[in-house]
Order: sequence, then structure tokens, then C-alpha cells
Amino acid sequence: MNDKKGFSKDILQLFPLFNGISEDDLDFLCARMEEHSFDRLQPIYSTGDRSDRIFLLKKGVVKIGGYADDGREVIKHVLHPITLIGELALAGELKRKDFAYAIKAGTEALSIRVVDMQHLMRKDHRLAMRVLEFIGMRLQHVEQRLESLIFKDARERIIAFLKDTAQRRGRKVGFETLIKHTLTQQDIANITGTSRQTVTSVMNDLRKSNLIYFNRRSILIRDMSKLA
Repeated sequence: MNDKKGFSKDILQLFPLFNGISEDDLDFLCARMEEHSFDRLQPIYSTGDRSDRIFLLKKGVVKIGGYADDGREVIKHVLHPITLIGELALAGELKRKDFAYAIKAGTEALSIRVVDMQHLMRKDHRLAMRVLEFIGMRLQHVEQRLESLIFKDARERIIAFLKDTAQRRGRKVGFETLIKHTLTQQDIANITGTSRQTVTSVMNDLRKSNLIYFNRRSILIRDMSKLA
């Protein structure tokens, strides 16, 4: 991991979280931020680390997750720029309950000390509300994932993952939707609460039915309305 300091305010203004905060507050953050770069599978933080910084993902892809009792990795979120990482530190978390790993080489993030963010949140109630709304949306996403695990079978969960990813990250090409990604089939299994073998089987079945086409770095959904 490589670290450096010294930034222009333009970088912070890329993040909606900081829209509308004062020039003085932007200067305050820029003077205290650090920038980090990560190799593939390098930890941004690990379970049990002190929750003393939040991270702003500027480039790359990051997975957030934990481990089941049997040691299996469980991925809760796959994050892309521009977003916040480690936000529960702003809600009183003292030690990390999850891990955050870069899953793409050249991932870059800015970090801000929790005490500095909390100082600004006390000054600017609009910033505090945006942080609260962001945490709420993240928790809602986890709740939806839990409902999927309870009420859907493995095939339905994998298809729901494909549809959700297509809606959030896909690019329309006529009736087709192209998803570019950096996930392995094991990653997809860890996201959907299935096994790699099940992911392989379901994906191959969907390809044989001409509903999708895929390779290591992309998935093409032929027609979202027919994917079921």
C-alpha cells in the first residue's frame, strides 16, 4: 500500500456526500486526508482493526464482507467509485466487524480520520443527515440480501444478482445489457450464499438457453425481461 498527502478540493467534490459544504470545511478535510493505493486482494482494513478512519473509493473495486462460522467468506457489498467505505465507524463502531479488500489492481482511496469527520458533522447538520441516509441505504441493502437468502433458492439468488448488477452497473446495447466486472465465480457464490459449482451450473444453463453469454470479465444478458 502506498500513501501520500496533499489534495485539491476538486477530488472531494466528486463525492455527493460533500456537496454544499463550505470552502473552509473542504480545506479542513484536504489538509488532513491521506491517499492510498492497493494491489489486488490487498486489505484496506481487516476484521478486528480499529475503526478510526473512513475511506472514499476513488478508483478500482472493493469487496466488503465477513466470515461464516465454518470459515466461508460472505461478501456483503461489491463497491465501485465514487463511494464511502467503513461508514459504520461514524455510527460508533470501535473495531471493524467486516473486512474490505481491493479486488482490482490499482485501487485508490482517500482516507479521513473519524474524529475529523465527526467534527464536521457536528458543525454541519446537512452533512450529518447525508451520512445517516447513506448508512441507512447500506443497511437496507444488507436486509434485502438477507431476505433473498431466506426466501429464494440458489438459482433465483444468482439470477437476482445478475439482474441487480445489470441495473446498477450494466450498459444497454439494444435489448442486451453488458456487465463488465472483476468477480470470479467464487466471488459470485460468496455474494449469493451458494457454491462455486452451483454458480457454474446455473450460469452454464442460462448460456445454453441463450439467456446470457459470459467470459472472465463480462456478462451479456440477452434480454432482461426473459431472464428467469
